[in-house]
Amino acid sequence: MAAELPDDFKCPISLEIMSDPPHLQFHPPLPPQAPQTPNPQSLIHLLTSRSSHLEQKLNSLDQLTRLCKRDSSIRHRLAESGAVSAVLNCIGSGEPGLQEKSLHFVLNLSLDDDCKVGLVAEGIVGKIVYALHCGVGDSRAVAATVLTSLAVLEVNKVTIGSYPDAISGLVSLLQIGNSRERKEAATALFTLCSFSDNRIRAIQSGAVPILIQNADSGLERAVEVLGLLAKCKLARDEMLRFCGILDVLIGIVSNGSSRGVQYALLTLSSLCCYNEKMGLEALREGLFETCVALLEDDNEKVRRNANMLIQILQGKRKNV
Repeated sequence: MAAELPDDFKCPISLEIMSDPPHLQFHPPLPPQAPQTPNPQSLIHLLTSRSSHLEQKLNSLDQLTRLCKRDSSIRHRLAESGAVSAVLNCIGSGEPGLQEKSLHFVLNLSLDDDCKVGLVAEGIVGKIVYALHCGVGDSRAVAATVLTSLAVLEVNKVTIGSYPDAISGLVSLLQIGNSRERKEAATALFTLCSFSDNRIRAIQSGAVPILIQNADSGLERAVEVLGLLAKCKLARDEMLRFCGILDVLIGIVSNGSSRGVQYALLTLSSLCCYNEKMGLEALREGLFETCVALLEDDNEKVRRNANMLIQILQGKRKNV
């Protein structure tokens, strides 16, 4: 009896046993190829070309930003490749997505100190200030963050502060912005106002009452800026004219984070030392006892600032 052959040996059409069955050659799979790194010059060309569509430009910015995040050497090469001048034009465009992605690229490029200097030399400050005033979507918040990053260098603090509408733009954003925009604006002001001339500019731009209002609404970074501005007589005079300033600061001392308490104490020390009436009112509000309790705080800066304010208030007590 003939052996039964498997069905695979039969022709699928005639169902007869195949005398010369076809067979497939085996091809081993190709090894996986590493993804190719995009050519920065090609991406920059797409940004500057008038024939490029919006989607091409957005995609180019995404790829340039990813390249920026890789390492410092790539950021330096991009900074020297003409990418900055191409992106500057995108920041000034009226297209929201293009503007925002350009700002994110610049923010990543500014991670290195050398790039910070180069960006400012390329004229980036003017474009960032434009975005502060006219940006849409998240552009204004990102623009403020870029200024914070650039202002880490002392030389850039001077350049940014002296640029028309830079500090006033941050103050305006602090007043009318959403939660994120106000936080980023206050952070940028804090960084810039470590340079004394910028404190005067912030005060002259009307920052003091706006900062107090923001501090009262829970934005503790605003208290930090007040602590810096309180070093100036002009700012102290404005703070004393603000109705309820003592209640705002005491509220932060009682309920704020360690950093908020630290700067609220610093601001109170400046005001109580400067103004006799403020010191006496602080005593009546029980601030002396609050400071004594803070001498046991875990944070060394809080303890130090509390002790400084105690010394000032003790002097006021002796004069009563």
